[in-house]
Amino acid sequence: MAQPPTDGDIAALSFEDALKELEEIVRALEQGKGRLEDAIRNYERGAALKAHCERKLAEAEARIEQITLGAGGTPAAQPARFE
Repeated sequence: MAQPPTDGDIAALSFEDALKELEEIVRALEQGKGRLEDAIRNYERGAALKAHCERKLAEAEARIEQITLGAGGTPAAQPARFE
């Protein structure tokens, strides 16, 4: 059975690098070529990469939120509205 991926190598990836690798894994899985064991291993790594990307996005959102908050905790700028 496949070993679950370690978070060490994934944690070192930038958002962009993790997303690129995740896209490559998705393409490979969609093609359905290769061995079942390799597909399972890729799926596990893809799930770990997805979680990593979600964490990176949440961190970026929190940083942006801190930037936009004024000294009193009130928004210093209004969010853009796209219609």
